Amino acid sequence: MGQDVDRREFSREDRTKYREKVRQCLDVFARMLRESRFDVERPMTGLEVELNLVDDACDPAMRNAEALEAIADPAFVTELGQFNLEINVPPRRLAGGGLSAFEKDVRDSLNAAEEKAQQVGAHMVMIGILPTLQPVHMRPDALSANPRYRLLNDQIFAARGEDLEIAIRGVDRLRVTSDSIIPEAACTSMQLHLQVSPEDFPAYWNASQAIAGIQLAVGANSPFLLGKELWSETRIALFEQATDTRSEELKAQGVRPRVWFGERWITSIFDLFEENVRYFPALLPICDEEDPVAVLDGGDSPHLAELRLHNGTIYRWNRPVYDVVRGVPHLRVENRVLPAGPTVVDMLANAAFYFGVVRSLAEDERPVWSQMSFSAAEENFHSGARDGISAQVYWPGIGTVPATELVLRKLLSRAHDGLAQGGADPEERDRLLSIIERRCLTARNGATWQSQTFHNVFDKGDLDRTDALRQVVRQYSSLMHENLPVHEWPLDETLR
Repeated sequence: MGQDVDRREFSREDRTKYREKVRQCLDVFARMLRESRFDVERPMTGLEVELNLVDDACDPAMRNAEALEAIADPAFVTELGQFNLEINVPPRRLAGGGLSAFEKDVRDSLNAAEEKAQQVGAHMVMIGILPTLQPVHMRPDALSANPRYRLLNDQIFAARGEDLEIAIRGVDRLRVTSDSIIPEAACTSMQLHLQVSPEDFPAYWNASQAIAGIQLAVGANSPFLLGKELWSETRIALFEQATDTRSEELKAQGVRPRVWFGERWITSIFDLFEENVRYFPALLPICDEEDPVAVLDGGDSPHLAELRLHNGTIYRWNRPVYDVVRGVPHLRVENRVLPAGPTVVDMLANAAFYFGVVRSLAEDERPVWSQMSFSAAEENFHSGARDGISAQVYWPGIGTVPATELVLRKLLSRAHDGLAQGGADPEERDRLLSIIERRCLTARNGATWQSQTFHNVFDKGDLDRTDALRQVVRQYSSLMHENLPVHEWPLDETLR
């Protein structure tokens, strides 16, 4: 969905033509898989971070266009809401200090951008959901100006035929309706990209699915939405509902949601793209002029624009990616599970844990997904989102245990092994994974810090709920810039 689109209406002919073109792309993709036409020599990793913009009062700042103009860095782009930005970090290999290089790049870029954004009255906050978002901010005019967002909004509501309903039961209960997809903009995440060969893709995707719930438990950072305290990672429940094209009747019929964990382990990346084509109607039936068969027959790499656009409107938590760089195609797993923040070093610790564990599990002779049901992985996913650092998860050979115990007993050592196999620098590996270890030992991640700090402030009775949440954001923002891991953040921090 990163490409710009400006077309506003689609005919029945458009949709028929697009379906035929997508199926043609799928056939070409299958042929490319058989012929092994992919870059596998120097696999890269990538990182994207979505951000919130706030004003001096710590309320959402609807100024992403002005902020982007001031920042003037092509690495920063718009996101769905006017209070969102995204930074795309140049990909690199993990070997030879890649994790530290990621950390330096992100910190340098964000510090420079923050200084420039201040010129237009905006500050950047890396957080899964901004606690100071209120219903007044959830209006259609809060969508970013890029026409693709309005078009996506119109197509989702045309498919639904009715307003969105957001209903989440956590510590508090939330039930609201929306006449636009702007609630999705509340969800800001960190996306990790892992390039793999066609042969290795199924193992890496399955491993990513198997640990998604553990990632959420350790990295949760989204306990508040519209003034309510809900799940530790409320972003998961919100995103699942905010882009749902199904009416209640279609849900009852078992129609699959576009925000999807999936329903089975796979044996080929083709399984995922084929499911996309078989189960999901087009949201944006825009056809490219490329003839993928002719391009492939001519010895070049087709871009498969329709297949990629369709894939971009199906929001798997671990998404398959086909891309072409400098004329050479490659495949990636896009891990979309984690929230943004709390700090750059926390995000890189989450990345190190993911890259290490996934590599180690993917190379097992008896893989974990051969020992557990797919539904168990999905239950872990929602348990991690709901309960965060307190989540109970299932793991083969152990049974149901606290997620923190699983990480400390089993998965941290696997992460060390996987990073070592990938050539990661031992010092940076140990430094980042020690952050995951300390989070588990202290039972403190971004979500627990936010919730505990809120109650320390609100329960005194001096501030109303809105002002207490503003104070949480103010303290969070200050500590975020210090780049201390969140498990070291004080809980009694006073305003600075």
